[in-house]
Amino acid sequence: MSEKTQMEVTIEGNPAKPQGEAGAQMLDRMNQSHDALTRWALGFLHNNKTDTLLDIGCGGGATLHKLAALTTGKVYGIDYSPVSVETSKAFNKTNIESGNMEVFEASVSGLPFADDTFGGITTVESFYFWGNPQADLKEVRRVLKPGGTFLIIADIYGKPDLDATTRQNIERFHLFNPTPAQFEQLLSKAGFHDVKIHLKEGTDWICSEAKK
Repeated sequence: MSEKTQMEVTIEGNPAKPQGEAGAQMLDRMNQSHDALTRWALGFLHNNKTDTLLDIGCGGGATLHKLAALTTGKVYGIDYSPVSVETSKAFNKTNIESGNMEVFEASVSGLPFADDTFGGITTVESFYFWGNPQADLKEVRRVLKPGGTFLIIADIYGKPDLDATTRQNIERFHLFNPTPAQFEQLLSKAGFHDVKIHLKEGTDWICSEAKK
């Protein structure tokens, strides 16, 4: 697939809320392209091996598969895109059928879980699109257990030397792309503590780690 065709698929598929056949193709590609980023960032999760875990904006389902290998507890995935939910379910069919995982349609703005439910929560390449980041972070904190870890994982962050194509995509897709200092401020203001910002040398990757 040429770069032009990839961009056409991405635009049609809508990265903010994947839709249609193009959305499914885009999610399959993202499962591969985000693999190394996610593996690096999950090293900061520090979860107990029996924790219940949540991935917000589960997309194509690859992060859920990785989380299931880190715990004997149940893993949940949510996404507000029906296409993402179906793609994640197909990718994780075995874990779902065994009862180890559940995936359903929901929004970060109103998480359908009780307070203090999860020992670890992740979101990969989705924070760009959250409707009200500050309020949504408070909602994430609500469902995180005391002492639990929350990770915001992304392959770009706000900095002056981003390449021209990346800057064009930020504008084209209306990405909310904070600087490391802004990530720290957002998380602290939402009530998280022990905030740590991890950057991967030689990349534009960022993992914002925070505790409740």
